[in-house]
Amino acid sequence: MVWALVFGGIAAAGLVLLVCYAIWLWHKASDLYSEIEMLGKRADELSQLLAQVSLPAQ
Repeated sequence: MVWALVFGGIAAAGLVLLVCYAIWLWHKASDLYSEIEMLGKRADELSQLLAQVSLPAQ
């Protein structure tokens, strides 16, 4: 009967770790998404600035 408690404890600890890892991974993914959005905004700003550049005629 002790072995059932041991395996049950290991399973419960594994489940807790799995949930914690999923939450951590979700936060990392949301951070990455916000950085990608910022990169898109910066690329848009760069394209607007490059559109304003005029090269002198040679």
